[in-house]
Amino acid sequence: MPHFIVEYSKNLEDRVDLQAFSDELRDIAIETGVYPLGGLRVRFHECSVYTIADSGKDYAFVHIQIRMGEGRDDATKTAASTLVFDRTKVFLQDAFDVAPSALSVEIVEIDSRYSHKYNKITRQLPKT
Repeated sequence: MPHFIVEYSKNLEDRVDLQAFSDELRDIAIETGVYPLGGLRVRFHECSVYTIADSGKDYAFVHIQIRMGEGRDDATKTAASTLVFDRTKVFLQDAFDVAPSALSVEIVEIDSRYSHKYNKITRQLPKT
């Protein structure tokens, strides 16, 4: 059940094709080999009210939180988060060249004791 939750400053909407960015994150997630397609969710949350540093009006940010189930070793989590960070940085480079910007990526493990799931999407996907 990997969820990619992207918070971004509203001023990026004119600089980034958000649907293309969402699709890119999905593709990167699949490329890691860590995240199963059937449980993958990528969603974006616009931040319309924010303060960054000294309030420069053009400053922008993207924060990606990757919520995933327990059980992967540190090397796997490091490799996955590094790939997401590096590829996202490349994808956003043109937008980030417009004005000072910040990017952050973090992995948060979901405690399985308190996580419940129902997913019929996986039945629709081709068997691999």
